[in-house]
Amino acid sequence: MVKHWWKILAVLILLYTIFAGILVPLKPGILEVYPITGETGQSINLKVTGYNSHYLDAQQKPRVWLKYDSVFAISASEVNLINNTRLDARFNLPNNVPGGKEVTELSLIIHNDIDGPSLLPSAIFLKQTENASANSWQSDIISNLPLKEGIQFPYRSNLQESIRNLYYHVPMWFAMMIILLIAAIYSFLYLRKKEDKYDHLASSYSAVGLVLGILGLVTGMIWAKYTWGRAWSWDVKQNVSAISLLIYFAYFILRSSIDDDASKKRLASVYNIYAFIALVPLLFVIPRLSDSLHPGNGGNPAMGGEDLDNTMRLVFYPAVIGWILFSAWIANLFSRIKSIREKLDIKKYEISS
Repeated sequence: MVKHWWKILAVLILLYTIFAGILVPLKPGILEVYPITGETGQSINLKVTGYNSHYLDAQQKPRVWLKYDSVFAISASEVNLINNTRLDARFNLPNNVPGGKEVTELSLIIHNDIDGPSLLPSAIFLKQTENASANSWQSDIISNLPLKEGIQFPYRSNLQESIRNLYYHVPMWFAMMIILLIAAIYSFLYLRKKEDKYDHLASSYSAVGLVLGILGLVTGMIWAKYTWGRAWSWDVKQNVSAISLLIYFAYFILRSSIDDDASKKRLASVYNIYAFIALVPLLFVIPRLSDSLHPGNGGNPAMGGEDLDNTMRLVFYPAVIGWILFSAWIANLFSRIKSIREKLDIKKYEISS
């Protein structure tokens, strides 16, 4: 039992990440604002739809602001509550835009004593009119915004509940890279020592890595369907990921197409090493050389800051460790099965001869 501690740890970590990733609630947020445009000097009534919010249940009426930057902000002149997730906020827009821009993006901030602060960046676009007067922006101070207590995941209007996929899609790809690296190392060891156990380990780790890649691609397609509008957008990261998996499919086709056992293991080991080397430019270089919808590629920043806050890190990093340990466990089981089958085949041959 003692020597299997890491296997027990892998199961416990995965159970923790699965249940925490599903059950921990999202912070209250702002789902929708209408209208999304306004003109300077205009009085505008914003219809706001909240997410996981408690506008009516709060002891005090929510405070609402339109914010330009850390200096310029205006508060709502009137707030009418409809229900816990809907309110109307009236703003008397200033007669000019700070900095003299023709169009300025304003963020919406809502705060109450139950939900804490909610933010929607670029909630409305304020257009400068031709007859606007200068120096007419009156800034209202945004202060006293205590956060809601308790463990919660951040709310992002473009992700919403799908942000939970971060604990499954990304750790699977992380684990895939580690598992395939181990497979390449075992292939190298086979070429050096010519021991069958290393070939068994290499093929087993490659098989598990391929399964992780397929799961990562499928979960990524589900996420893309929600955030990008369709499961497959021919994005560069999707394309090179599919190519990477095809390379490893070819590895198993190669193994099954050679009858001579020694030649099969030798050629498969060489192929496996070069297959992993090919993953580096495919997954980490090429996507960064072109535009991409995928976070972290083509100038599109990866998730960070509030998108991956300390609460999410408590689940994300254990998920990466859990998938790596669990995948290594399964790969070792497959390797042992291969070794046992090979020994049984040798005994059968000896008996029959």
